[in-house]
Amino acid sequence: MLRDTLAALLTPLIEGLGYELWELEYSPGRGSGLLRVYIDAEPGVTLDDCERVSRAVSEALDAEDPIPGQYTLEVSSPGLERPLRTAGQFARFAGETVYVETGQAIEGRRRFKGVLAAVGAGTIEVDVDGLRWTLPLDGIRKAHLAPQV
Repeated sequence: MLRDTLAALLTPLIEGLGYELWELEYSPGRGSGLLRVYIDAEPGVTLDDCERVSRAVSEALDAEDPIPGQYTLEVSSPGLERPLRTAGQFARFAGETVYVETGQAIEGRRRFKGVLAAVGAGTIEVDVDGLRWTLPLDGIRKAHLAPQV
């Protein structure tokens, strides 16, 4: 899978620069695709950080050529509504409000917005309107922080 290939190539490079590879998104398109690389760091991410990582990632992708055809590379911070994918990412934001969408309905429901109460072995627990829902990590289609603004 292309995502796994890109993660294997870019994770050590980005970590070597002092950042965390938060997420990868690739959208193929007619004639040109789009690769978004989200990076994070403890003090936050600046425009200079994104430019530094963009140059390094671009050089690595040019050398390895894992993406067929042309594409545009974007490097940015995950932002306030950062996507959540891994157990570690969820655990880091326990106690925060999240939005989670599952691939399959759970008791007739696919969308959950509430407080991330716990992260377990292959599951997360989200408190929604006084009810606690246990959701399987591998059944989550998409998830992100949903900060109260």
